[in-house]
Amino acid sequence: QVSESGGGLAQAGGSLTLSCGVSGTFRAKSAGWFRQAPGKEREFVAAINPVAGNTYYSPSVKGRFTISADTSRIRVHLQMNSLKPESTAVYSCAVRTMLTVASTPPEYDYWGQGTQVTVSS
Repeated sequence: QVSESGGGLAQAGGSLTLSCGVSGTFRAKSAGWFRQAPGKEREFVAAINPVAGNTYYSPSVKGRFTISADTSRIRVHLQMNSLKPESTAVYSCAVRTMLTVASTPPEYDYWGQGTQVTVSS
């Protein structure tokens, strides 16, 4: 099971932190964040292998967003800084049963419901 929290409203240039709770044997999985804006396809944001600490970012967020994992509590976080209005979307956490990081939705096995992030200009 996967569940997200932490979405909300922010101003451009501001910050938000999203969190994702993952049940099960987390050390055997990698996790990622995706987002979907109205009228657009789901877009990869970031991914992490919490065992090796490998991370991978979309070029559109690299340097502004940071993905991290707390394996003791089986949680994945997405720190979003320097938010832009185009960051507005529903953000979803996903987990895969492979340790390698991945950037396409079909590579993920479990998904959360998503949390809304709205950035005003």
